[in-house]
Amino acid sequence: MEKFIIEGGRQLYGKIEPSGSKNSALPILATAILAESPSVIHNCPRLTDIETMRELLHYLGVRTEWVADHTLRIDPSDLSSYEAPYDIVRRMRASVCVLGPLLARFKRAKVSLPGGCAFGPRPIDLHIKGIEALGADVTVEHGYVNAHAERLKGTEIYLAGAHGPSRGATSNVMTVAALAEGETVIYDSAKEPETVEQVKFLRAMGADIEGEGTGTIRVRGVNKLKGAEFSVMTDYIEAGTYIVAGAMAGSEVEVVGDVAENLKPVLARLSETGCKLKV
Repeated sequence: MEKFIIEGGRQLYGKIEPSGSKNSALPILATAILAESPSVIHNCPRLTDIETMRELLHYLGVRTEWVADHTLRIDPSDLSSYEAPYDIVRRMRASVCVLGPLLARFKRAKVSLPGGCAFGPRPIDLHIKGIEALGADVTVEHGYVNAHAERLKGTEIYLAGAHGPSRGATSNVMTVAALAEGETVIYDSAKEPETVEQVKFLRAMGADIEGEGTGTIRVRGVNKLKGAEFSVMTDYIEAGTYIVAGAMAGSEVEVVGDVAENLKPVLARLSETGCKLKV
């Protein structure tokens, strides 16, 4: 078992810039395959999960290239496969976010569950509910989600589950709806910053979509999407960790990045404890 050993008692000080958000970048990379032309993604963190997503995209026929330290170019013009295999998907739960884009592009998708047959009792029920409502026939067999549709058509979808809205299900439904016929209204959609950013990226690609952050997302399908240039948001969890560490150590720490909006609750609590903050 791996562990961190932290030797405390030292003063923390200085200026730090958190990395781009992995949780925002992963669905954005998957969304990029909706287009038939390249996208350029800035501020993309260079992490193991990002490299796993790149490996999956390569398997699907997508070309990717680091054109700068944290800038990734994604070219889906040769997208050729609708199957995401277990050997890759098992390493990263977020791989399931290619389900929607593949279904939208090919009208079919075969995506392994991250844990194969042992991934628990129907862990993606809301994903399935959403894409079935849009016209897909879905089966789950031998650890794979198999989806196909003769026609994808907009509708009203209620995505609330036992544990509240699902960011992953919202992601898959939005990507299918972006290229479906007519209008889709997603009620009880995820409202987290990652979903808001994915909507912004879809809009940059030419999608007719609105309502991000409100719990109700409205999508009017278009015939085609284009590649776009986009910058991944700063990882507000990483930024918050640095801020709290500085506060606990009684240090003056400067955290660079546009994170204040996403950290309002944390900053408010720190302020209540007497911590001096300047935004």
